[in-house]
Amino acid sequence: MVNSVKEGIPISVALDKQQPDAQAASASTAPYYSSWDSGETEPVTPWPGDPAPQAAEPGPTWGPVLREIVETIVLTLVIFLLVRTVIQNFRVEGMSMEPNFHDGQFLLINKLAYRLGDPARGDVIVFRYPLDPSRDFIKRVIGLPGETVEIRNGQVLINNQPISDPATVNSAFYNMAPLTLGAEEMFVLGDNRPNSSDSHSWGTVPADKVIGKVVLSYWPPPDWGLIRHGMADPGFHPADN
Repeated sequence: MVNSVKEGIPISVALDKQQPDAQAASASTAPYYSSWDSGETEPVTPWPGDPAPQAAEPGPTWGPVLREIVETIVLTLVIFLLVRTVIQNFRVEGMSMEPNFHDGQFLLINKLAYRLGDPARGDVIVFRYPLDPSRDFIKRVIGLPGETVEIRNGQVLINNQPISDPATVNSAFYNMAPLTLGAEEMFVLGDNRPNSSDSHSWGTVPADKVIGKVVLSYWPPPDWGLIRHGMADPGFHPADN
């Protein structure tokens, strides 16, 4: 800038000489924008000695927990229904199966036994009493479908041949006229013959009334174990050997 200015020359001349420098300075200076204008948050530099910021802990998520609870309940119900489809417990009431089964004894029944196979003579079964289906009975199978059963003075005959029943200890001495079983019928008797309400007094057991085959005794502990089934074939007499 010139200190002495000649008369008649406007100061604007000197200013005009300085204008390009001012324009260059303004052009070289970057425009300033506030973070408030851009919406960005400026990073905060912690002071020395300040604790490091802790990340916020996520709140409890109940979704997975509830899902596991529901899955556990559903699985438990499925297992329970499957078990009840195959196995059922039964409590012996009365003395009709003494001395092999006792009043108050608890048994397990295989409900699929006769869906997967046929009944056999000597099987111990639980069935719905034909004259009152609300009651369940336990008896031993003596006559099979299509056979003719007769009782003479307590001796059981199948198709006119006597059978030996090692399960029977308390014998009876009653008689029953020959009875031919249908294709879906069984003839059952209690092991305690003189004190048993069974087929000799009220008739046969339809196959659809059978609940299942007794397979296990689980209470009381002294009676725990698998149930023995079976009976001698018609006409077989151990005493004859």
